[in-house]
Parts: sequence; structure tokens; C-alpha cells
Amino acid sequence: MAIYHLSVKTVSRSAGRSATAAAAYRAGVEITDERTGEIHDYTRKGGVESAELVLPAGAPEWAADRAALWNAAEQAETRKNSTVAREFEIALPEELHPAERQRLARDLAREIVERHGCAADVAIHAPGKEGDNRNHHAHILLSTRRLGSEGFTEKTRELDDQKTGPQIVTQWRERFASLQNERLREAGIEARVDHRTLEAQGIDREPTRHLGPAATGYERRTGEPSRKRMDYEAEVADRLARAKEAGELERQGRQIDRGILDLAGDLEAAKRERDRQPAPKVKQAAAAGVADFRAMFEAQKLAELGKQQAREAFERQKAEQERQKQAEQARQQAQADRLKELADQRERQRQEREAKKQERDGPGWSR
Repeated sequence: MAIYHLSVKTVSRSAGRSATAAAAYRAGVEITDERTGEIHDYTRKGGVESAELVLPAGAPEWAADRAALWNAAEQAETRKNSTVAREFEIALPEELHPAERQRLARDLAREIVERHGCAADVAIHAPGKEGDNRNHHAHILLSTRRLGSEGFTEKTRELDDQKTGPQIVTQWRERFASLQNERLREAGIEARVDHRTLEAQGIDREPTRHLGPAATGYERRTGEPSRKRMDYEAEVADRLARAKEAGELERQGRQIDRGILDLAGDLEAAKRERDRQPAPKVKQAAAAGVADFRAMFEAQKLAELGKQQAREAFERQKAEQERQKQAEQARQQAQADRLKELADQRERQRQEREAKKQERDGPGWSR
């Protein structure tokens, strides 16, 4: 089966990102952000096989220029934490010819544009030199506002809504799978893709993860595993260890339960044996039975103690997992706070630059 991947991400100022930087990186070009004055130069970036704009009908002529388009998208947003772009990241079938992969990505972008009225920037990237050579993929960068003849207008709220957004993404995942399978069938290729989760498909294996452009770029440059890869591998190892430990505790519990049942069965068997013995031997059997019962009682106490210890170990494990979860949440919150502080700092610097510019140019040059 060919590889399937479609994920939807957002580009937000609250994370210190911009639509101009995202577009420049994906297309491998240079774009100057007119809002901040920053120059995003990715002309030396390799692996960009193609980059093209897909615009809705009636879009203004200036929108055909990548820099003008994404600067307009930035300037349409006024809040410091605005979401300025949305990205559909997709895997393209290695089995198809490069031109067919490009057509597949363009056709999906065209359908998205026609449905939501936004603008799309489609960049196809080749697999990394050091990574999986089947990892052909495309970045479809979308504006978060509809593009009309006069420029950007209302937000595409249907994709942001907590109720409709996930449903629409699921529809696009299904549609992309259908488009791929159509192209594979047309090319006479037997491979097929499925947008459903492995669990829904009845496949028992761990899903793979995409490292993302930053981690992939680091590994390509250094030849060393990225922090993201090491964190993921450590997480997988930890999950396996916990699963193994939990399974071992459960197995011990079942063994203890079986031991108690065996003890109870032995006691019943002893009683039946006593009842079958002749009268002269009853007293001797009774004495032996009392000793056996005491021994079984002690064994049962030990078994109960073992179960209690297993339960306590399991509870300690749960408490440790909760502690680690809270620590991770605290780390993520601290990281979010740092990013917000950085964004606020950049905004203050921008305001200071703007104030200095106005002071230098004088009122006659203000716009």
C-alpha cells in the first residue's frame, strides 16, 4: 500500500510565525515582510521541486505575485495573536511520475480553493537526502481569509469552528485518498491508500510520525538524530516499558487468583476425602485436616498479600504517570509563555521602529 498522510496545521503570530516566512521557506524564495521589515531569504534551500499559486476565480491581478499575496494576508490581520495561514501537508505517492504528483497536489489545492474561497500556495518538496527516499510531499499553504476581487475579505470560519472544523478536515482526508487512488488506478498501479486510522483498518501496528521541516532539516544538515526524533523514540520506549509492566502486574494478579482458587479446590478435595474415610480414621484425618487447613490459610494470606502489593505497585505507577503528565503540561505552558513573551517583544520592537520612522520622516511622509 502507498503511503498516506494529510495533516492540517496553522501559522500563528502567537507562536512567533508569519505567513511571509512560511511561504518563503516552502517555495524556496526571498520575501520581505512589509509589516515587520524582516527579510525571509530561503533561495539557497534545496529540495523544492515546484511552487505555484492557485487562486479563486475573480482574484485581483496583484495576487499572482507570491510576495504581494502573503504580505496582503499578513496586513489583513490586526491582532498580535492572529492565525495568518493554514497548511495542508500531504504525502504524494512515490509510485506516480513527478508530473502526476504535481497534478495531484494542484488538483487537491484547486478543490480546497473552490470550496473555501481562499488562496493556495502549492510547494512540492523532494525526499531528504538522508531520509526516506519515498517521502515525496507537498505543502499547501492557505490564506485564512477568502480572496475576492477587492482583496482579502472574511475569515474561513468553517475551518476554525470546533464543531465543523474536524468534520471538514475528515472530509478532505477522505477526498485526498480518493484522488490518489484515482491517479494510481489511471497509471495502472495496484497500490492503494486509506485515509482511516490503523485501528479503523484493523491493522495492529504503531503509526509513524512526521518529524516536520525543522527536525528533518537539522538531520539532513548534521547527519545526527534530531531532538524531536529522540524524544519520540524515548516516548515509544517508555510506553512499551509501561505496557510491559502493566501486563506483568496483570499476569501476576491472574496467577494469584488462580492460586487462591487452587487452594479452595484443595480444601474441598480434603473434605471429600475425609468423608470417605472409615470411622476409626476420622480423628486422625481431622487432625491432619486442621494442619492442612492452617497451612492453606497461611498460603492464602500470602497470596492476598501478593495481590495487595501488586495493586500498590500499580497505583504507584499511575501516580508517577500523572506526575510526569503534569510536569509535561507545565513544560509546555512554560514554552508557550516564552513564545508569547518573544512575540510581545517583537511587537514592541516593531512599534519602536515605526515610531522612529515617523519621527524621522515627519508628518508629511505618514501614510
